[in-house]
Amino acid sequence: MIKDKVIMITGASSGIGALTARKLAQRGAVPVLCARSLEKLEQASAAIAGSHGRYVLDVTDEKGVNETVAQIMKRYGRIDALINNAGFGRFKPFMDAPIGDFSEMMNTNYMGIVRCTKAVLPHMAARGQGHIVNIASMAGKIGTPKSTGYTASKHAVLGLTNALRHELRGSGVFVSAVNPGPIDTPFFEQADPSGSYVRNVKRFMMTPDKVADRIAGIIERPRAELDLPWLAAAGIKLYQLFPRLADRIAGPMLDRK
Repeated sequence: MIKDKVIMITGASSGIGALTARKLAQRGAVPVLCARSLEKLEQASAAIAGSHGRYVLDVTDEKGVNETVAQIMKRYGRIDALINNAGFGRFKPFMDAPIGDFSEMMNTNYMGIVRCTKAVLPHMAARGQGHIVNIASMAGKIGTPKSTGYTASKHAVLGLTNALRHELRGSGVFVSAVNPGPIDTPFFEQADPSGSYVRNVKRFMMTPDKVADRIAGIIERPRAELDLPWLAAAGIKLYQLFPRLADRIAGPMLDRK
């Protein structure tokens, strides 16, 4: 049952996060939207008809994360699920990418999840129930040109997710990973300012609405991992089984980034 569940969502002011919050509210849950921009949060909040909350939150600020979780706990008394969605990418060739890009992506995409999970998990463990959903990426499973920093951060997310799932077995707290391929969202405004990657993969991109539906669905029916779309998921399995063959077949398409 998802009705009346209090679900904290980071990176919820736009894109997948905002849409997922809307889908959850439509299903009777109480989404708690968290993001850095108050203005964007207010816009996302205005699109939600049901009961919900909103908090300004920067996942790179440990003190701010702890204070925000404390505020949510004080208001609602519990956090039933945490969707770690905050993240960004910058696509550049490795030799052109400044060290700062790697540090910033790891700090937000990976350490942001660590900070939020560390703040929320003790409350879930004390109740003996909860669900942590980490929005990773297909990039965490297969590297592509110009995404070394982003891929590394998402690979770290998957490693954390899988290890934590085993660690929490029997605790009542479940851990899931969602691994989408390219999605038609504002993510690429920063990741790909030139628009070249988006033009090359446009026909493979998923609609945000569909992805948000699937994320909401994993809250209703927990599972360890969800790869999107199914064709990409099949390709990943092929790559893991036959990496050299997959490189020859898929290499030209991956190089289009």
